[in-house]
Amino acid sequence: MSRSIAIVTQAYHPSVGGVTEHVAGTARALRARGNRVTIITSGPSGNGAHPGDADAHVVRLGRNVVLPFNGAENNFTVGWGLRGKLAALIGPEATARFDVVHVHSPLSPVLPLLALDVAAPPVVGTVHTTSDSDWLLRLFKRPLTRFAARLDHVVAVSEPARDYVARHVPLRATILPNGVDLARFRPGVPRLSRFDDGVPNVLFVGRFDPRKGIPELLRACEAVARSGISFRLILVGDGRLRAEAERLSRGALRGRVHFEGRVGHDRLPAYYASADMFCSPARAGESFGMVLLEAMALGVPVIATDLPGHRSILRDGVEGMLVPRRDPAALAAAIRRLLETPEERRRMGANGLARSAGYGWDTIAKRLEEIYDAVVANRNGQARFGGAAATALEPIGA
Repeated sequence: MSRSIAIVTQAYHPSVGGVTEHVAGTARALRARGNRVTIITSGPSGNGAHPGDADAHVVRLGRNVVLPFNGAENNFTVGWGLRGKLAALIGPEATARFDVVHVHSPLSPVLPLLALDVAAPPVVGTVHTTSDSDWLLRLFKRPLTRFAARLDHVVAVSEPARDYVARHVPLRATILPNGVDLARFRPGVPRLSRFDDGVPNVLFVGRFDPRKGIPELLRACEAVARSGISFRLILVGDGRLRAEAERLSRGALRGRVHFEGRVGHDRLPAYYASADMFCSPARAGESFGMVLLEAMALGVPVIATDLPGHRSILRDGVEGMLVPRRDPAALAAAIRRLLETPEERRRMGANGLARSAGYGWDTIAKRLEEIYDAVVANRNGQARFGGAAATALEPIGA
């Protein structure tokens, strides 16, 4: 059965991050299953265009701006007449009809809230975010509750993401996690020759923003370096903490840290393939941990901070190790342990590879199709999801 789906998202290429990868992954998988998918997002620059948009069926409205909030970079859409332009695409008078509208981060300004306001087809929303601070939800609880009532169905990428919103906005959600492209992230991807010299590689992939814990990782690696153990640290990404990261890479870490900057979509798997372990030292705000899943799909053991979102995918002592957040000494001990025990790395890597097999995007897309069909079938004469029960789905990756 072919469906016509509009995906509304503020985070999309060239912006990087988990939501961008989630949208791109589900769109590819849904199209591969015979669905027609249009991505509605903001323009990366004043011209509102981006290479590849025509082939990917992307419509851009307004312009994307990035603002720091909650220790991370956040995407917002600005521009004149956004509501009218969006209504022309998905509203009652739209000439291009969609069976369903899927809004990512549905309770976020600007584009997602406008989509909830104007959408005529049934609306599915995916909640991606969690945070230690919920003052915005408390401040805007009443209007957000009204917007949430417009959703026919809510999906959350993890229990922490669901619970973060549900503490203040009444909704129940189907847990449907992030996925991974098992064709791209797989065993057998060639290692990068310049990092294939027998020196163990510790890999980080992510933005250089406060939430990601780069300072703790560098201080932990400095302690490991002072113990005389051979290794190198590969940092993939960039951001506003770059200068601090470079400063912390001096002294005992001099010559051991490689700043790779932002890495293109096609090149990223080779970095994971070159890693002997992957580290995610995030301080907070991780609702799932997609980079953990990508590492696991290549059989790489993972060290991550003990956050609820990380625990949703990583089991301590099985696929890797969980350490307290903001604790460079504990992180250093975990890195040292895996550097000194290759057999432990192999065991955890094999467990991660097995666990990741249940998270392929085709599996996620199939479950999304079930949700889409249910909201379309149930729309006429029935209450929207704000007061409905969640759809029961079998757990993934158990």
